[in-house]
Amino acid sequence: MKKYFLLAVFALFLTSCRKENDTYEGVSIQELYSDFLLLDNFKVDKDSVDFANGEKATFTAKFNKPVNWTITITGQTSKAKKIITGQSKTIDVSNGQWNGSTTEFPMFSKEHCVAQLTIDNVVDTFTVSTNIKSVKVNPGFIVADFENGFNPSWTKFVQSGANMDFNIKTDSLCPQGAKYLKMAGTVNWDYLIGLIDFPATAYGTPKTFPLNSNPDNVYFNCLIYGVPNTNESLVLFQFKEDEDGNGTYNNATTDDEYDYQITVNWSGWKLITIKYSDLVSLSNGQPATPHGNSVHNPDKLAKISMLHLANPANGFASSKLDYIIFTDAPLEP
Repeated sequence: MKKYFLLAVFALFLTSCRKENDTYEGVSIQELYSDFLLLDNFKVDKDSVDFANGEKATFTAKFNKPVNWTITITGQTSKAKKIITGQSKTIDVSNGQWNGSTTEFPMFSKEHCVAQLTIDNVVDTFTVSTNIKSVKVNPGFIVADFENGFNPSWTKFVQSGANMDFNIKTDSLCPQGAKYLKMAGTVNWDYLIGLIDFPATAYGTPKTFPLNSNPDNVYFNCLIYGVPNTNESLVLFQFKEDEDGNGTYNNATTDDEYDYQITVNWSGWKLITIKYSDLVSLSNGQPATPHGNSVHNPDKLAKISMLHLANPANGFASSKLDYIIFTDAPLEP
């Protein structure tokens, strides 16, 4: 008797789940456990795409039931990857659009790309291809991408340690463009391995960087490479504001300095992003009180200092740096 009662309850449940047009809400049992079928082929809407001018590539497909799917777009020259995932019965402009951005570095170049669609628990894969006519342009103010070498208005200091290398490199490890900065060496008496000062005057501006005055609308971004099996690097950025407008930064009296210290404890390239208003003031790595008005004023930023640091007791340290850029939202490289 209990068995029949449960069957009756189940039937009542199914009846209550029907819409007025006699279709089930959500996914039916039959649909859920049916064999996977590709109803509309995997396609891309453009043979070539001009990302620099705002074009986007849209991938489409349709299935007989909701599935977990992944599109992996791979640059055939750069080996850059963009990964798009979803759970749905269709892939369309709402969930399958690509704006030229990168998930796994390096960034894409002007190249042929192959997109592969995989479905969870489905052996078959599906591929289409497209060409990048021009690469995505990231709006913002570039502090350094090292493509034009070392700006003579930057100031560099490198310790006289062992195996020192604080130079711009061109090789297959580059994540953006063709060049990056390598930072490496052994300094057994000091945390500092080397530094670079980027003054606003190096970019043709009279005193300060051309940034929004609202610190919530300014984001600092860069790419940092962690080198495995070396002393853990610390990359410290110092943001020095000219509070009184006299054209110089004076930490001892009237000007604010905000800092961002990054412990490089990963391997490979990683995007680092922080909102300007989230920067803090540090002294020897500990929170401190700024010497100016203690208000984040990105439009008063006069100089950025980048320090490569490492524990002197732990030997050789190395990391790499590229694509330092301010944007009005978190960078999507």
